[in-house]
Amino acid sequence: MSVKITYFVHGTTTDNENGLSTGWAQGKLSELGINQAKELGKLTKDQQFDVVFCSDLNRAVHSAELGFADKHKIIIDERLRECNYGDLNEASEHDVIYENHINEPFPNGENLKDVKKRIADFLEFLKSNYDGKHIAILAHKAPQLALEVLLNNKTWEQSIDTDWRKTKSWQPGWKYNAQ
Repeated sequence: MSVKITYFVHGTTTDNENGLSTGWAQGKLSELGINQAKELGKLTKDQQFDVVFCSDLNRAVHSAELGFADKHKIIIDERLRECNYGDLNEASEHDVIYENHINEPFPNGENLKDVKKRIADFLEFLKSNYDGKHIAILAHKAPQLALEVLLNNKTWEQSIDTDWRKTKSWQPGWKYNAQ
């Protein structure tokens, strides 16, 4: 069997609007982000999830609550956190270069392979506890890129190069299957 996953990203933050990469800082949804989270709930109203998981960072929790709390149980899991940019948490988005931190940690932070370990552990948890279920995840950029590496057999470079954020091709959920 397997676990069907639909992955969502949190709404726009005030940091996003100011060209900052929040990382492990809590961040706050902007007015646009609040509206996006509410709209996501409407866009997915006909989808049934057994449970919704979100990262423990405020922007993901708030997005999950606004979009899904009236329909689904929400479970907060710190393994779904964004990459820890260390000294670069809330730095300019131009200073947070994923390609340079696949193996090399951000100063006093993590590298992308650390995120991959967290997500791999989370996927094993899902397979053990939610086999045959449809779950939703609401989180961040690096965890989604890790899913691309783990479940779609992409390299980190391919995952980064084909990221929807580069083309601004957002959609209301990405589908994955964890076997």
